[in-house]
Amino acid sequence: MNKARIITDFEKLNSDLQEQIKLVYPEGYSQHLIKFQNKDNQTVSALRFETDEKIYLVRMSIATALQLIEDDDDFDDEGYLKEEVKSEYEDEHAEVDYLSENDNYEE
Repeated sequence: MNKARIITDFEKLNSDLQEQIKLVYPEGYSQHLIKFQNKDNQTVSALRFETDEKIYLVRMSIATALQLIEDDDDFDDEGYLKEEVKSEYEDEHAEVDYLSENDNYEE
């Protein structure tokens, strides 16, 4: 099965997807960015997030990734997802099947 591939910005994702991304990357995003060539042959960095149906490449620079964490009240001062937030999101999204950052991706 070929999954739909979506390239988008974090701010354009609905809150459910943003919360799921936080669960997969509870220690922040900057160290998980990948680089790829866009349709204009420009190098772009993005955070990869995969669900059962889609593969998302969420465009962001390292600076943007760090700023997102700093501005987000769900993360503590060290840049980690707060335990109470993590528990809430895990309960809320328990039925969602997404691949964690440690799963192997097959294409």
